Amino acid sequence: MVAGDVNRPNGLAFSPDEAKLYIIESGATPRVIRSYDMVDGGTRLTNMSPLIVAEQGGTADGMRIDVEGNLWCGWGMGTDALDGVMIFNPTGKLIGRISLPERCANLCFGGLHRNRLFMAASTSVYSLYVNTQGAVGG
Repeated sequence: MVAGDVNRPNGLAFSPDEAKLYIIESGATPRVIRSYDMVDGGTRLTNMSPLIVAEQGGTADGMRIDVEGNLWCGWGMGTDALDGVMIFNPTGKLIGRISLPERCANLCFGGLHRNRLFMAASTSVYSLYVNTQGAVGG
């Protein structure tokens, strides 16, 4: 499978059922999180659509998916008010936010029950327990 039309891909994640692939396009201004349908047994991508467009100055970075298919995205570099993690539902609607005192570049779910979110920021690593679990394999 190839997504050759993405300008500087930065971060990718699969939906829990692996029917969708999400890719952050970091070469676009503003940054865009693209959604693709996986078809033909996961060998081909179709139906590209821009799922999330970062507001002016916002920067989507690393991302992970929870068991409900929500996207947890490291965010920052726009204003201090944007630094942290943005949480979007599978349709791209913002449903939550975790504020951090610095930009979050990447994140992952961990812990025994995959319900602890680890956030790698500019100078620190943060963690907190959340009321969901990271998708298996993500």
